[in-house]
Order: sequence, then C-alpha cells, then structure tokens
Amino acid sequence: MPISPPDALRRAHVGTVLTFALIGVVNGILASRLPGLAAKLSLGTGQVGLVILSWGTAALATSQVMRWLVTALGSRTLLRLGAPLATVAACLIGLSPSFPLLLCAAGLFGVTSGISEAMVNAQGSLVERLSGRSVMNGLHAGWSAGAVTGGVLAAVLAACQVAYTPSVVGVAGACLPVVLLAGRTYLPGESEQEESGDRRGLPRVIYLIGVIAFAGLLLEGMVGDWSGLLLSRDLHAAPAMAAAAYPVFELATFTGRLFGDRLSDRFGCRGPLTAAGLASALGILAVVLAPSAMAAVAAFGLTGLAVCVIVPMSMSMAGGLAPGRADAAIAQVSAMGYAGLLLGPVFVGFVAQATSLRSSLACTAVAALLVTAGSRGLPAKVPSTKSGQPDRSTADATAP
Repeated sequence: MPISPPDALRRAHVGTVLTFALIGVVNGILASRLPGLAAKLSLGTGQVGLVILSWGTAALATSQVMRWLVTALGSRTLLRLGAPLATVAACLIGLSPSFPLLLCAAGLFGVTSGISEAMVNAQGSLVERLSGRSVMNGLHAGWSAGAVTGGVLAAVLAACQVAYTPSVVGVAGACLPVVLLAGRTYLPGESEQEESGDRRGLPRVIYLIGVIAFAGLLLEGMVGDWSGLLLSRDLHAAPAMAAAAYPVFELATFTGRLFGDRLSDRFGCRGPLTAAGLASALGILAVVLAPSAMAAVAAFGLTGLAVCVIVPMSMSMAGGLAPGRADAAIAQVSAMGYAGLLLGPVFVGFVAQATSLRSSLACTAVAALLVTAGSRGLPAKVPSTKSGQPDRSTADATAP
C-alpha cells in the first residue's frame, strides 16, 4: 500500500538523520582511535599522513564523478550502496595486518565514504526543499551526534584497554544492519523523477560555495585526523584524554548545529558564515597556544562551536541556488569540499614532519579566514524552491 506523501517525507527525514548519525559513528571511531592504529602498526607521522592521503585521494577521485553518477543513477540508489559499504570498509581498516593492506582498506573507505557523504547531503537537501524549512544544520547535527558517540566509545574502549581492532570492527560492524534499514526510507532524487538529465551548466556561485566547503571540511578534517596525535605526542596526554579531543569537538559542533537552522532562517547564510570563519581562526590559534592537554581539548571544543555551520549552510545554499539541478550542485560542492579533506590533513602531516605539529595546525587558520572572505560574495538569502506540499513522487519513495 503506498505511503502518503507527508508520511514518506517524515520517514525520509528520520532515515536521513539516522544515516548522517551512523556515518558519524564510523568516522568518530576511526578518527578517535587513530593513535591506536599508529601504535598497532608502528606508524610514523609521515605514514599516518599517507594513510590519510590514500583515503582522501580515493574520496576526492570518487567525488569528482559524483555529479554525473547522480544524474544517471540518482541519490537514493547511490546512498543505498555507499553507506553500507563504508561500514564494511571501516571494518577492513580495523582488520588490516600490514601497512600496504591498510592503504588499500583506507582507499576503499575513501571511495565509499565519498559516495555516502555526498548523497546523504543530496537527500538532506531534498527533504529541506520539500518540507519548505531549514533542516540541514539539524541533519548535520545527527552526524555530529554520531561522531560524538563514536568518539566516546573510542575513549571508553581505550580506557578499558580494548585493542584497536576489536574496537573498530565491533562499532562499525554494528552500524551495518541499521544503515541497511535506513536505506528503505530515502526519497527519489530529481534525476530519478525526470526522463533525462538537465545538461545546463551550474551557476557560478556554486563554485564559490564549493571553495567555502573546501575550507570548512579542511578544518573538520584537521581536527579529526590530528587532534589525538597533537595531544598524545606534543602534550603527552594519556590515551583516553587524547581520544577525547575529537568527541569534544563534535559535541560542540552538535550543540551549535541545533541552533544553525534558526540562524539561517533569521539571518540567511552569509552573515553566520562570515562570523564562523573569524571565530574558527581564533579557535585554531587557541589550540596552537594551549599550554596543556585539557586546555587544548577545550580549545578544540570552541573551534567546533565556530566551524559547525560552515558545511551544512554550504550544502543548503548549493541545493537552493541551482533549481532543477540540486543533486548535481551538491555533488559539485562535495567534490570541492573533499579536496579540503584531502589536502588539509596531508598538508598538516608533511609540514609537521618538517617543523612541528603545532606550527602546521596554525597554518590552517588561513582556511578559516577564507570562509569569511568567500562568504561576502554570497547572496544574503537563498530563494525558496518550495512550491507547496510535497509532490506525488514522494508517495512511493520508501518502496524498496
């Protein structure tokens, strides 16, 4: 029996939030237990950088073709494939017995996470446009809640001296059946509702938004990949304290994103993005100058409060400024954002090899200022794409 459009939209909203959260859990456990991975395989800072490079390169290469893949297959099909496979790839990272196999597993995770991250944002944009209200920050809050959960689990497991492999495999493996169930709620994207794809070029502003997403994801990737090592190697923190930095950062982003949709509804996206860039730069400087592990953890939290709105507001604007091509616009912004995830943490790793980790982290404040500069070229308000109630294409959206 077909599900009514309002029910299908509600189910899709819940399923999209859940998918964001599960992706966050997997990323949270991987990021927080990175020091455990380095210890397991005796990896140096440069080798950790190569692992991140393998993952980031694969994610970036995948994201570059997402704009065309989503036109051919639709966001629903791609997300149903990508999200479950990302959890499988995370398990393979945990099981890797050697550095070469670890690089292969990291590359597979990059491919699958590149698909799932882009397409879950496309689903979120579709829910936002059909509901006629801002929800993207709330959806990304689900990602942050998941990352906090994954990070807290990592800290607890580290404190209980549970080895790296069972920690990662256990948490990622538990996410697999849940994300498979969430896949039944997704809505068909625009390319699934039309007989032929729209071949028009994207508006130029989409590429400016992509630059802002590049900077925002660079900052998030820097915290996720290097916060634990900064605390453990530079500030000599215990493993549990080192693992706590990332969940504290994500808890801060979760808190800030709970209010992000109200900010965008009231002020638009341009003003909050301008302020977020400046505040993020100050937060990074506070991390670099922190005299103790506890102070650094607090500074990471302040950075999370500032950086939290950059990516969701970028995705929301991309979906609203390309009528009829929202999935392709979000795929393009995701592709540019993933370049930040690739280049930022790898840049930090190689600069740290030559100087120090603190010095390399200080350089990322430039990316935060890039957000402030780029946001000045954005429109003050995103035109509404809501035409009324959800269309009839959502009636059978949850059909398997």
